[in-house]
Amino acid sequence: MTKPRKKQRLSVYLEPDVMKALAAHAARRDQSLSLIAEAGIASFLSPDAAERQEAVTTKRLDQLDRRIARMERDLGIAVETLAVFIRFWVTTTPALPEPAAQAARAKAGERYEAFVNALGRRLAQGPKLRQEISEDIEAVDDQR
Repeated sequence: MTKPRKKQRLSVYLEPDVMKALAAHAARRDQSLSLIAEAGIASFLSPDAAERQEAVTTKRLDQLDRRIARMERDLGIAVETLAVFIRFWVTTTPALPEPAAQAARAKAGERYEAFVNALGRRLAQGPKLRQEISEDIEAVDDQR
């Protein structure tokens, strides 16, 4: 069992109006002047509700900022991926003569359907592309 701590004595001088208000408040609460003064000092020394709310809001804003940064990164990856794919496709796909173009369009419909199904499975199960790309790529590029 821990030993109760002994309270320390403090003498203060109060303006008459403040002393009168303290006495009236203590009487209304049926508490001692010392207890009301101690609670007031403790309240003054502890962060107030506005400061606590500001701390919570700041923490939440920091979390949102990190999420937005990740979303910007993911969007950048998606845009770059699409741009690289389009450049590759445009530079490597020759134009076809008409009989072959009709067959290619039919095959393209099948390939597109397979692509949509594969994309749906990937989005549902993962892993996501952003998980496969290292966060350290920018650091490596900066060192070059």
